[in-house]
Amino acid sequence: MPDTLFISDLHLDPGRPAITALFLDFLANRATSSHALYILGDLFEAWIGDDDNSPLSQVVCNGLKSCALAGTAVYIMHGNRDFLLGPSFAERCCCTLLDDPACIDLYGTPTLLMHGDLLCTDDTEYMAFREKVRNPHWQQALLSKTLDERRQMAQAMRASSREQTSGKAESIMDVNKDTVVRVMTENNVQHLIHGHTHRPAIHALQVSGRPAQRIVLGDWYEQGSVLVCSPDGCELQELSAGDAS
Repeated sequence: MPDTLFISDLHLDPGRPAITALFLDFLANRATSSHALYILGDLFEAWIGDDDNSPLSQVVCNGLKSCALAGTAVYIMHGNRDFLLGPSFAERCCCTLLDDPACIDLYGTPTLLMHGDLLCTDDTEYMAFREKVRNPHWQQALLSKTLDERRQMAQAMRASSREQTSGKAESIMDVNKDTVVRVMTENNVQHLIHGHTHRPAIHALQVSGRPAQRIVLGDWYEQGSVLVCSPDGCELQELSAGDAS
């Protein structure tokens, strides 16, 4: 039976062409032999709207489309960097947009998928920012601006984010364990997969008095990171240039 792949936090950006090349190789080789590919947020370092006509957006879309047309179901979830990804992008690239959170059947195991930022409730400053930028009226006002204006705004927001993050304690930017248990309980699952924190690991915990598992996906800043799941279980793997296939 073909396996299922999960990735997140690629933060694709023109300034990191080696990672884009690694991802495209991954799509053309490893991903095409899988049942499904789930991208759980932050595919791009920034996304300014589905009308983005940059070379990066076009080459990534072509790679996703080729993977999907080869028979792999490709799912994309919004992240905190690319929350403006919309149905036009998904249709153009032959992908399916996922809600956050979303529950799937993973080889008979109900599994909750999230980007992960909703679990970082100790970071109250970020949670307030997230609520603002996910407001449809705020998004509509942003998308009404020209592409150049949006690019400038995206650069300013990224600079502000780096400044704010540098001054925060690491613990604040990680998930809140009580929130994790609450969300898993509300969704009646014992299995959670998410990204966002860039801290790849497989955590054992208790939910509703039963053993549970939380898997955190790695980022793609210096290398690739993929979670490979089959009926026998899940394994986190790293990818480097030349071995994506």
